[in-house]
Amino acid sequence: MNQIEKALMHALFLHPHHNTDKTIDFGKFKTLNNKVNQKHPGLILVEPADNDDAGVFEVPGTDVRMVFKTESHCSPCVVEPYGSAVTCLTGAARDVVAMGAEPLVATDFIGTQPPENELVVGPCGFTGDGKTCTCGNCETMTSVERVQLMLDGFREGCDALGIGVVAGGFSTSFQKDIVPAVVGSVVGKLITDEPLKKPAKNVGDNLILIGVTSNDGNDTAYRAGFADVMLPAQPLFEEERISMDGALAAFRTGKINACSDLGAAGIGAAVCESARYGGLGAKVDLSLVPLKAEASDNKPEATLINETQARYLLHVNPSDVEEVLGAIRATGATATNIGEITDSGEVVFTFADETVAVIPNAPSADMLAELAQ
Repeated sequence: MNQIEKALMHALFLHPHHNTDKTIDFGKFKTLNNKVNQKHPGLILVEPADNDDAGVFEVPGTDVRMVFKTESHCSPCVVEPYGSAVTCLTGAARDVVAMGAEPLVATDFIGTQPPENELVVGPCGFTGDGKTCTCGNCETMTSVERVQLMLDGFREGCDALGIGVVAGGFSTSFQKDIVPAVVGSVVGKLITDEPLKKPAKNVGDNLILIGVTSNDGNDTAYRAGFADVMLPAQPLFEEERISMDGALAAFRTGKINACSDLGAAGIGAAVCESARYGGLGAKVDLSLVPLKAEASDNKPEATLINETQARYLLHVNPSDVEEVLGAIRATGATATNIGEITDSGEVVFTFADETVAVIPNAPSADMLAELAQ
């Protein structure tokens, strides 16, 4: 395995972020949901055990289907509380969109140290006593000042997407915790006939990327131990709205077979999880991924796993690609065909003719042991 394969496979197969089913017993929720569905037949359509981007339920007595997602960006708020609260909200919203829904309202929860406590905001928040900066790039502030930054970020992320805030919660009982809590939930209404579940459906489907990739967001490399400093993904506002509008326009064509948002591990996770859950494979040419000017010298591996916001991945039958691309681009969003679904049982990422990474759907025991070292 090369380094990028190790980083991506560590995220996909070991880290709890992509493996919550190894920590949480989803079977208990399934038992509960089966019981609830007996009272309200057909109420819960997509649940935690489905391991998809968000949950889907139908309002009893109607044909209205709602989508719900909760997300947290707690650790990134140590480094950059404002921007990380933005991306908490917009990340949850993209998960809702990825199921085929338009986001409508949100709730938020923030937990922090007592208001008067002083703390360091920046990379040094993770080191030493969490109150002393040694890098020269941190800012000292009170806990309540950091809270205000998180609240501003959450609210302004909602404003960018036209989402209202209907409720929330707040706690100052995090006495010695370096990491604050910032948790956002988003509810939306399904606009597609059925939820756009993540698993790949058809060999030959083309992979359409909405959005433009930059050089920000190294959380996957940091978690795998290949980066010394966490650099959170930068918040986007207008681009989030444009990409969301592009995705919704694509959905209205009725020609989308599957969809994922691009969050942790970026293009790598979006493609690999979809292929694996569908029991298929994929091939992606990273040289086709559109880059922002500041990322023009990105190495292919950075393009693969960087976590730039405001991006979606759509699966489209080849005969429908031009129609879907036209619908997306009519909104002003960027849309690019970057690959296709295969029957190989693995995902191959290339840069033109050079292989960058090969990720199997089922790593061997030796591979997993090497990742755990």
